[in-house]
Amino acid sequence: MSYAITPPAIPSLPVIGSDQRFPVRRIFCIGRNYAEHAREMGATVDKDTPLFFCKPADAVVTDGADVPYPQATSDLHHEVEMVVALGGGGRDIPVEQAAAMVWGYGVGLDLTRRDLQAVAKAKSHPWDVAKAFDHSAPVSALRPASEVHLDADSTLTLSINGQTRQHGRLGDMVHPVPEIIAILSTLFELKAGDLIFTGTPAGVSALQRGDRFHAELAGVAVLEGRVA
Repeated sequence: MSYAITPPAIPSLPVIGSDQRFPVRRIFCIGRNYAEHAREMGATVDKDTPLFFCKPADAVVTDGADVPYPQATSDLHHEVEMVVALGGGGRDIPVEQAAAMVWGYGVGLDLTRRDLQAVAKAKSHPWDVAKAFDHSAPVSALRPASEVHLDADSTLTLSINGQTRQHGRLGDMVHPVPEIIAILSTLFELKAGDLIFTGTPAGVSALQRGDRFHAELAGVAVLEGRVA
């Protein structure tokens, strides 16, 4: 096939214990999936209507690369999240079949231009400029689901310059992973290669140029990097 311009590279993530890479198709995110985080943002949790938004696939930052401080903001915030990588998909997936769609797990940061998000909220505008900007999705290497055991007490943590900022239990999620997948599949046709950011615990705050971050999904994946 001949293209009018050079096709862009396929975004991908490394796989722990392998020289293969996981190609990224789309990035879905769920907001307000930890009640304490919703409260710190002055919001309430609507369990019946989850809040979803998207990031472009090429927003991923991986392999320890620096994260550039984004333009058009003076209030960049971190949100540490478990990341789920799908190896299958479909429409209207029953919740009892949803876990079988998961290929692997990692940890990532949903970076947010908080000042732009505040303006968008005040005007009832979409969050795209606050959430879907370049380099807004640093993600660790993925660990295959067959090698992972997670339960309600599995922890998600983020430290900045050696100081803990966020710490949460997966059991505190309002919508667990199978439920997120099932609900998303009623809105989009999910496919292999999709990533899902599953929400952040309380403790979000600002990042500055030069900050170093260490995010960890205990026993599964680690993400380290620097804000350039």
